[in-house]
Amino acid sequence: MFFREILNEDLGCASYIVADGGEAVVVDPRWAIEEYLEIAEEGGFEITRILETHNHADHVSGRGRLVEATGAKIHISHEAGVDYEHEPLEDGDVIEVGGVRIAAIATPGHRPEHMAFLIEETSRAEEPWLLLTGDSLFVGDLARPDLAVEPEEGARGLFRSLRKLDGLQDFVEIRPGHIGGSLCGGAGMSQKPDSTIGFERRYNDYLRINDEEEFVRTLAREQAPQPPNFERIVELNRGPLLRAGATVEPLSPRRVRELVGEGAVVIDGRDQREFYAAHVPGSVNVTMNQSGVGTRAAWVVDPESAVIVAAGGDEDARRMACMLEAVGFRNLRGYLSGGLVSWRAAKLEIETTPAIDVPALAERIKKGEITLLDVREEDEWKAGHVEGSIHAPYRTLRDGVPEEIRDAHGPLAVACTGGIRSSLAASLLKRAGVNNVEQVADGGVPMLPAEGIELVEGG
Repeated sequence: MFFREILNEDLGCASYIVADGGEAVVVDPRWAIEEYLEIAEEGGFEITRILETHNHADHVSGRGRLVEATGAKIHISHEAGVDYEHEPLEDGDVIEVGGVRIAAIATPGHRPEHMAFLIEETSRAEEPWLLLTGDSLFVGDLARPDLAVEPEEGARGLFRSLRKLDGLQDFVEIRPGHIGGSLCGGAGMSQKPDSTIGFERRYNDYLRINDEEEFVRTLAREQAPQPPNFERIVELNRGPLLRAGATVEPLSPRRVRELVGEGAVVIDGRDQREFYAAHVPGSVNVTMNQSGVGTRAAWVVDPESAVIVAAGGDEDARRMACMLEAVGFRNLRGYLSGGLVSWRAAKLEIETTPAIDVPALAERIKKGEITLLDVREEDEWKAGHVEGSIHAPYRTLRDGVPEEIRDAHGPLAVACTGGIRSSLAASLLKRAGVNNVEQVADGGVPMLPAEGIELVEGG
């Protein structure tokens, strides 16, 4: 038996290849399918089946591209309500690949159609040794219950689904559909890609809650906001197969300027330091320095917008375009060929954003020379913020700039924890016409106490 995890590190999404007897199954394929095809060629097997645990909300499935490339058949729950040709799965159905048996287990909660897949390698034993849990049980965490139904209903579904796994032996490995960083779970999700049923039964806090009402209360109150593109991604995944990726063409600087004039948005993936030193006017900085590029972009840019990608080089631009496609950006007009080097060579206008470090920020706060805009999340703000500062999580600026920010006295220093979210927020503000913006670089609010600025707790 051949088994391999394929990880989308930007989104924290895991997919799997299971192969035996010259044929293979791909479970929850990511948008970029090239690695599956390379592995199949190297391993000497054919991809004949595609299994989906559910209709994904955080990434566009690569199933259509994989069907186009291999002719594989798709298997998904009969409750998925999809508009493409597939073989529906019922609870208990078994798919055989060589000497491997894959049993479908209905595990609703995250979504009503969700299924996990229990794997037996019959050449070694007649009992299961691996469970692909999809978006149900994670390492150290559970899936969020609020993506398809009300949180309480989803939490009850998860509670009952987890009871179905109680009969599995402690040694059964689990491989989830996500690792830490995904928005389909919570803060407790581990970066570790695997665990065992026994370890999770003993040390996963949620599995140790035996009372259903307590479980529901605990899970339902912990949910983070949903990115605005989640519903759109589900509809793309339920709809007709997307059989091809976008052809992202290079664009000259003057063509980029024309398209921007017609309403296109430039998403710049460069390091935030490079961005605030010089960028295309009105562009949005979603740096590729940190995972979650697609998710951050979808928080602040409408995925139906015409989008142009800019990056440090053409290869990086094409890579970023694929990241954006994976979260539902379908109107990619191309990328700025040659990046900012070519833009400057064409003698086109550039913008810059003044940057200050944390010690300079502290001195200006003490002198009352600057207004601080804190763009961290609510829990970070409540844990400690500068009294008198303005709070607006970066993702909320998608909906417009509050008057409190537009009316701020003097320069507006935009800060987060390290500089990535603040650079994104500052670029959004400048795009919206707020020009008195300064970027707090290489640090943020948690570093201010070391410079003599007190942080206060609470709302």
